[in-house]
Amino acid sequence: MKHRKAELDVDFIGGLGSLTKEDEKAISDFIKARKQSKERIRSTTLPKKDRKAIGSNARP
Repeated sequence: MKHRKAELDVDFIGGLGSLTKEDEKAISDFIKARKQSKERIRSTTLPKKDRKAIGSNARP
């Protein structure tokens, strides 16, 4: 099976006009919210070296 490469016309990807201020703000807010949710998840988990084994399979 041969792979065919499709050449993209990058001048037209994303629309013809520039972003409006509302679009820029919406994208910025989305990225900030996503970063905050990742930080929240990262701060609630312990680094691997700080984790303790729990249960009958725990090594001394």
